[in-house]
Amino acid sequence: MEFQIQRNTLLAGIRKTLGIVEKKTTMPILNNVLLRARSNKITIIATDIEITLIANYAADVSSEGEVTVSAKKLYEMMREIPDGLVKIKKNDGNSLTISCQKAVYRISGMSAEEFPSVAEEENVPLFKLDSKALTELISKSFFATSTDETRPNLTGAYLEVEKKDESNVLRMVATDGHRLAIVTSVALGKEFLHLEKGIIIPRKGLVEIKKLLEENIGDIALGVERNMCVVKSLEVVLKVSLIDAEFPDYNRVIPQEKGIVVTFEKDKILHALKRINVISSEGYGGVVVTLKNNLMVLTFNDPDVGEATDEMEVDYNGEEMVVGYNIGYFLNAVEVIDEQQVSFEIGVNNKPSIVRGAGNDRYSCIVMPLKL
Repeated sequence: MEFQIQRNTLLAGIRKTLGIVEKKTTMPILNNVLLRARSNKITIIATDIEITLIANYAADVSSEGEVTVSAKKLYEMMREIPDGLVKIKKNDGNSLTISCQKAVYRISGMSAEEFPSVAEEENVPLFKLDSKALTELISKSFFATSTDETRPNLTGAYLEVEKKDESNVLRMVATDGHRLAIVTSVALGKEFLHLEKGIIIPRKGLVEIKKLLEENIGDIALGVERNMCVVKSLEVVLKVSLIDAEFPDYNRVIPQEKGIVVTFEKDKILHALKRINVISSEGYGGVVVTLKNNLMVLTFNDPDVGEATDEMEVDYNGEEMVVGYNIGYFLNAVEVIDEQQVSFEIGVNNKPSIVRGAGNDRYSCIVMPLKL
């Protein structure tokens, strides 16, 4: 195997694999990426069995072949060598010689035969979707996914598609049992992804999908089949195994009774919460919210650290109200809002509260109050 490729192209391709290759594994081969040279292109493949990335780039291929090498070491080499044309040649014993200008590396590899079998092409129907729409779904729900592996159905985000007139409503929901984020977007056109029921995309898969989306402007392709989600850009195919579990009925959590709505500026509430959060040793303590006479007072007390109080003017003329929230959850819910004004609907009688962008019903975060 021998080929030449631009250093920046190869560097970008290897960088995409770093979040997928396994750092701690009983299968050392999963630390490696598979390099395959064929027909004037190279293919870079990385997998941890659950997530697979396949990237294709144009290259000047002198002789075809394949080998696996450490993703981390190859990335570090590409990062340090100068810009220009990189020449890569496979030697006897599955080692590679990598040269660019006067820099020369030799890196040991492993046989491609030991690498898990990965199909480059899957017969999965793909549908166009604006990358911004899927990015927004993930960005505004990811924080609410659970990290508790004993509840696997909560360790990912739930995606469902609802047919509506001439369009399709995409809804992504995530919850860890204490808060619940719901985000919706619209895909135009009758022909789109059809799901009999929603799917659960795992946290790690969401991270890798978001990375891919952030590098692409415009349309990407999305498909789901055989318990696998596929996202495809011009150069990269990402395959993510779905979580095989039942997502809870999130509609039961949505408050039916209208709460007390208070509107305030996003920047002001964020700064106030961050100032108070300095006192929290873990970032997840309880902040007490007191509403009275057009004023909202935030109070925090950590016996091991100290106390903090902040206040801001709001439009409120009702009776004095005191309610508590996990400060980290409150912060997360507000940070992802795009609007300058935040609508905060406080549930009555210790019912859940809802955080939204004012005038925007596409995003809601339901937060359970704390007992005071």
